[in-house]
Amino acid sequence: MFKKNVYPLISIFIVTLAASTPSYSLTLEELANRLDRLEKQNQTLQQENHELRSLIKKTDQKAEAAVVATETIADSTSGIQKLANFADKTTIGGYGELHYNNLSGKGGASDKDEIDFHRFVLFFGHEFTDDIRLFSEIELEHSIAGEEQNGEIELEQAFIDFDLNEQHTARAGLFLLPVGIINETHEPPTFYGTERNPVEKNIIPATWWAAGAGAHGQLGGGFSYDAYVHSGLAVDDGFSVRSGRQKVSKAKANDLAATARLKYTGIAGLELAVSAQHQQDMGQGLVPGLESGNLIETHAIWSTGPFTLKALYALWDIDGAAVKASGADKQEGFYIEPSYRLSDKFGLFARYNQWDNLAGSNSGDAQDSEKQQWDIGINYWPHEDVVIKADYQYQSNDNGKEQNGLNLGVGYQF
Repeated sequence: MFKKNVYPLISIFIVTLAASTPSYSLTLEELANRLDRLEKQNQTLQQENHELRSLIKKTDQKAEAAVVATETIADSTSGIQKLANFADKTTIGGYGELHYNNLSGKGGASDKDEIDFHRFVLFFGHEFTDDIRLFSEIELEHSIAGEEQNGEIELEQAFIDFDLNEQHTARAGLFLLPVGIINETHEPPTFYGTERNPVEKNIIPATWWAAGAGAHGQLGGGFSYDAYVHSGLAVDDGFSVRSGRQKVSKAKANDLAATARLKYTGIAGLELAVSAQHQQDMGQGLVPGLESGNLIETHAIWSTGPFTLKALYALWDIDGAAVKASGADKQEGFYIEPSYRLSDKFGLFARYNQWDNLAGSNSGDAQDSEKQQWDIGINYWPHEDVVIKADYQYQSNDNGKEQNGLNLGVGYQF
């Protein structure tokens, strides 16, 4: 039974095995091909992965650079904005003037043939807030400063204003005193004549600044005021008020001074003002026979159309035995100046000046100390802030020492 059935089964197995052998060989080859394709795809994926990583790295670097650039731009923009804010709150200005004098001296006075860049000035102002402001002014006189040179470098103003309210402002620092017409406003295009008038120069004495504190403001009805306590003069035994200016350079402060002014501008074209100063000791306690001093100054300016009239009077009254003996206890002067604007570019003026620094009644020399000067001339403004000046001066002095002749000048402000 077994032998009958086994042979057919063996035959079937052999036939099946023979038939399946070729099929088994093709599958291995196909598998090898597939493995090759998979390996190539893997290499491609690895290359693409490497390139992708490189791209991501470069992108990150660019992104980081962009962030840095953005921050830099932001910082730069911030710096530019700060600079713009600074520029918006800071002002720069100035003025200057060149003089030519051709004067003939007589009676012992010397001739004067001279050309001089008299002054070069720069202004710097800054607003810290809407209520706190700085103003400063640096001046170079006579072109060159230094040892054995004619010029000087001076700090003429450096003060801070503090607005107390809309009408009143406190001030502290170094400032021009509120006395006279040209002491506070003396830019060349603003006045007639090449030289500043001799009355304000020798009596007041302009330009005159001090260090201290005080206030200025509006009182209403056209009235304004100034009031300050400040460093005083240090007049020596020659009793020249002008030479007593200390210019706040290690200024002696044994005795301070006080100055006040009341001004009225309530009528269009009119300015009226009176200033007063008191100093308890004009020599800072260092000059025997020199004691207290009082200055009174008053002026008027009237402008109507092209015509302007200016008038000023100033008087020093000084106590002390020595100063009285010299005749310098009384020093006074006045001037009158009519002017006429022919056009926006041309103006004519005449001025009569009279002053005396030895006007005291106790000195015989005082009778020969009065000085008089006539000035007549023309101003030409090619621009409102640029002026060319020509004038002739004629002196008639009691002592006979006189300088007469021509003055020419060019000046500017900005």
